[in-house]
Amino acid sequence: MLTLKVPVLAINFKVYNTAFGQKALEIAKAAEKAAREYSVEVIVIPPATELRKIAESVSIPVFAQHADPHEFGAYTGWLPVAALKDMNIKGVLVNHSEHRLRLDEIVAIVEAAKKHNLEALVCADTPIAAASVAAIKPTAIAVEPPELIGTGIAVSKAKPEIITNTVQRVREINKDVIILTGAGISTAEDVEAAIKLGTAGVLVASAIMKAPNPEKVINEMALAAAKTFKK
Repeated sequence: MLTLKVPVLAINFKVYNTAFGQKALEIAKAAEKAAREYSVEVIVIPPATELRKIAESVSIPVFAQHADPHEFGAYTGWLPVAALKDMNIKGVLVNHSEHRLRLDEIVAIVEAAKKHNLEALVCADTPIAAASVAAIKPTAIAVEPPELIGTGIAVSKAKPEIITNTVQRVREINKDVIILTGAGISTAEDVEAAIKLGTAGVLVASAIMKAPNPEKVINEMALAAAKTFKK
């Protein structure tokens, strides 16, 4: 299994128009460059249609936005975790607020990822949910209050207690899981604030994918993470 370094800048491409084709590849290449320059673990999370092309084009970890806990077989319309390994994908994002799952489904995907030596980055909307997920030992957990996702209002500013409570509850159960902050992360200052509140980085989407200059935002956030995180 790939061992993620910290700090982490995870970029969720969602399915914005910039998440496909040449623009998606350019953003992935910019992320790769920033990872080298600032010694930060930059993860890109493109749509399923772009996975193979991007994984073949960059050296940084590429995660899927979702996968299903199936082996190869008669599963029309599903994306088996087993198929990700074949594409050189390093991990999977699980339970994003735009693709919510039951706890038993989360467990099944995390276990399937482990079986195939893939990382699992699981999203949780509350400190209690994050603590529940911590017990199944994913690689990383991103706390993301859904009401702040895409608003440009960072949880580290609007509800910092969610981050500190998450860190406290998760660490009572799991000392090793990487904890990230998501929801509304828009600037380098938001990255800095999230890390100062006790997490090891951020999960970000629209601030990069909808930016006039995505590379500039990536560089600013990666630099902030590198400067702020104390190993």
